[in-house]
Amino acid sequence: MTAQNYIAIAELHPNFSHAKLAGVVIWKTDSKGFPDRKNIGEERHTFGFTIRDSPDFFINVNAWGSEIYINSLTNSFSIRDCVTIDNPLITYKDPEKDEKYCPKTPSTFKLTVTEAHSQVLNCADMVIIERMLPLSHLPVKDPRDFYSLGDIVVNGQTLDGTVVNVLAAVRSIGELKQFTTSDGRRGQRMEAKLFDDSVSSFPLVLWDREAILLAQTLVPKETVLFIADVKISFDSFRNAMVATVNCKTIITVNPDTREASLLFSYAKEVSEAGGLDEEEKSEDMPVESITDVYTVNQLKQKTLGESEPFFGVTYSFISKLDVDSSVSKVIRTRCTRCKFQASADRQSCTNEMCPGREQGFSGAAVFDLLVDVSDHSGTLHGCIFRSPVAEKILDCTPEEFTHLTDNERTALKWRFLLERCKIYVKMLPPNKMRPGAKGVILGCSLADPGEVKQHMSALLQRK
Repeated sequence: MTAQNYIAIAELHPNFSHAKLAGVVIWKTDSKGFPDRKNIGEERHTFGFTIRDSPDFFINVNAWGSEIYINSLTNSFSIRDCVTIDNPLITYKDPEKDEKYCPKTPSTFKLTVTEAHSQVLNCADMVIIERMLPLSHLPVKDPRDFYSLGDIVVNGQTLDGTVVNVLAAVRSIGELKQFTTSDGRRGQRMEAKLFDDSVSSFPLVLWDREAILLAQTLVPKETVLFIADVKISFDSFRNAMVATVNCKTIITVNPDTREASLLFSYAKEVSEAGGLDEEEKSEDMPVESITDVYTVNQLKQKTLGESEPFFGVTYSFISKLDVDSSVSKVIRTRCTRCKFQASADRQSCTNEMCPGREQGFSGAAVFDLLVDVSDHSGTLHGCIFRSPVAEKILDCTPEEFTHLTDNERTALKWRFLLERCKIYVKMLPPNKMRPGAKGVILGCSLADPGEVKQHMSALLQRK
C-alpha cells in the first residue's frame, strides 16, 4: 500500500467508511479492565495511544476488546513505533469528557479500534517510516512554552497541583519498584532525576508501565526531554516540589528545537566537567549512616552491576595524594553558581550557559584533585577529592594551604599516604562518558587497628 492510500489525520471525517491511517506513536497508556455491563461476570479491556502524521496534527486512539486481544495488541508496538490503522471508528470527541484522561489533541475527532472491525499493525513501509519518525521529536506544545526547573523551585507551592510543560535533561534513571496495594492490585513506580542550567537535581515520578518502559530506554546525561502537561506538586515528605507523569502527559525525547539543543550542549559540558559528580549534593548520605564495608575490588565489581550510586566503607590506603605538587594542580577556582572551572585568568566562568554569566563572575578557590585508593585486592584510581570534604579531611582551607611551605605540604601528605585509613566513598556507575568505576571521597580518617582486624576478618569469611 502506498502513502497515497492513507488518509491524513487532518482530513478525517466520520462519514469515511473504511479509513486507513499511518502515524508514529507519540504516547501510550497502560491497559485496564472494566466489568462488562452486557455480559455479567466478564470484563472488557482497553488502552489508549496517540499517533501523529504531521507537525500540526495528532489524534487519540482507544482500543477495546477481550483481555487476550488487548494484551496482544499493546505488546505489539511501543512509543516511537510507526503503525497503520485499518477501519477505525471515527467520532467527534467531547473535549470535556474524552480529554479528561488522555492527552489534548488538535483533532476534532477520536478513533476507536475493536477486535471485530479494526486492525492495527506495525508499519513496514520504509518510506512512510522515514517520514514519520522525525515527528516523534517535535514537542506537542509550543517549544518555547515551558517552565525551567528553577522556575518551578522559585514558584514553589504556588504551582502545587498545576499542569505545566517542562524542558529538562535526564540526570539519572532510578530502579523499578513493584508493589501490591491493600486490595490486591499490582503497581509499579520509578523515579528519574532531571536537571537543567538552574537546578542540578529534580525528581520526576512515573507510575505507568508504558512511561516506565520509555524511561528505561533513556541515556542519562545525554538525553533532553520536553514533558508536556506534567503535574507539579509539593511533596511534604521531601519538603520539595516534584513532577509526576499522568495520563495527559506526552514526553518528547531529544526534541528538535533550538532550546533543547542549547540544553543538550549544557548537559554534555557540565557532565564532562564533573559538575554532576559533586559530593556535597543533598542526596548524599551522612557518613555516619554508611556502614557497608567493602574491599576495593568489591566496590569496583558492585559498581559495574548498579544503575544508581551507592555508598560504602573501605579500610584501605591512600596510595596517591599529590598535595605537594604545584598549587594550581591542587586548588582550582570554580564558579559558585554552576561549579564549572574558571578560566585561566579566574575572572570568568568557562560555561557559556552558566545561569549567572551576565551577573558578573562569582568564584571560589576549592580543593580539586584526584586520589588513588588501594588495598590487597586492587586500586581504585582517580577518586574525586574536592572541597568541602577535602578541607575537613586535610584540616585546612584552600587559602591556608596556599601559605604552607613545601615541607608542610609534604608533612600533610604523609599524614595519610600509605597509612591504613577508614574511607567513606560514594561509587558512581559507569556511563558512555565514564566507562569505568568512579569513586567520590566523602570522609577519611586514620583507621583503628582493632576495627580493621574485625572487619577484614568478616570480609574474608564473606568471600
